[in-house]
Amino acid sequence: MGRTVTLVLVDAAGAMLGALPPVEVELPWWPEAADVVAATRERHGLDVQVLRLLTADRPAQPGGHVTYLAQVFEPPGVPLAPADADLTPHPLRAPYAVPGGPAASVAWALAALGRDDVTPVQQRTWNLSMIWHFDAAGTPVAWLKQVPRMFAHEPAVLALLAGFAPGLVPTVLASAAPGRMLLAHVPGEDRYDAGEEFCAAVAADWHPAQVHFAGRVAELLAAGVPDRRFDIDRLARVAEPFLDEIDGLAAVLDALPGRIAAIEACGLPDTLVHGDLHPGNVRADGETRVIVDWGDSTVAHPAYDILRLCEGLEEPGKVLQEWAQRWRSDVPGADPERALDLIRPVAELRSAALYAEFLDRIEPAEWPYHRADVPARLSAAAAAAVRWWGD
Repeated sequence: MGRTVTLVLVDAAGAMLGALPPVEVELPWWPEAADVVAATRERHGLDVQVLRLLTADRPAQPGGHVTYLAQVFEPPGVPLAPADADLTPHPLRAPYAVPGGPAASVAWALAALGRDDVTPVQQRTWNLSMIWHFDAAGTPVAWLKQVPRMFAHEPAVLALLAGFAPGLVPTVLASAAPGRMLLAHVPGEDRYDAGEEFCAAVAADWHPAQVHFAGRVAELLAAGVPDRRFDIDRLARVAEPFLDEIDGLAAVLDALPGRIAAIEACGLPDTLVHGDLHPGNVRADGETRVIVDWGDSTVAHPAYDILRLCEGLEEPGKVLQEWAQRWRSDVPGADPERALDLIRPVAELRSAALYAEFLDRIEPAEWPYHRADVPARLSAAAAAAVRWWGD
């Protein structure tokens, strides 16, 4: 599918310079910056840093014609078209989405890394993170990740997990405000579209940590991990504007108090939840598996993670059964299977609420990244609703 990309250029002071002619890039996903930077260098001989999304010609990714703001550090030396872009500062703009922001974070990371033989390469930027890797002789040795305030607890979570299960998560080499992390390189590949066997192994890796932190919720909250235990009012507020648009959603809300009471009666404890535990957030190299991307981590119900991990599997039954057996062994008297059945629509409501938070915390120009996700997850909640004993 690819993307057609137009870059509107500014200098280090943020002054408008103009727009480059469009370039075609292979990856259709809007946050991906590496191919945009490479294509601009190849076609125009310019080194740029992509700052943020300006406009897109479709309501949501992937693909289409996308316009970004980008910074240059030398006079372009190529003809630029006049550009009409709103460069007004916005209070919700990420610190890495303004001129000089990426450069300052890269300089911090280089100083923390303490090496002069590495090349920084911009990988991704959007409202949820900025990611660069640092290569020595063409091989990554470290990664810079910078996140907005809502994900500022990520390095603390990584430190807690590294203390309990070394090797389960990336090693934090350094961290600092605002939202900066320097992470050691994790060999392997992100395992998007991995199958049942891989997901079963990830679930087994993650289970001991969830059991461990079930008894340490106060420690998690003190470290800044968001509290996302059941909150009916929060879920209802997100759903209410869509009650007349989505069939079955009102019934889901009406049943929500009884459904949550039944879930709690199943006896599984609240604990640390990754929040987006799909195979693409696991890097694997042979037998080594490392779980990455902890910005969505919260204190919540453990079933959320196993449902997310199994989302793409054609036959998730074995993975879910093994998950239930582990919890039944560790929490005698619990009913994990019933909890799974009951919590499915609640998990979708929770996801809708998370996307609504994203929209509340990012500037309007970047709403296309998430705007369609709220009604989509609410529709999924209505579709996932199952009968329970109190209906």
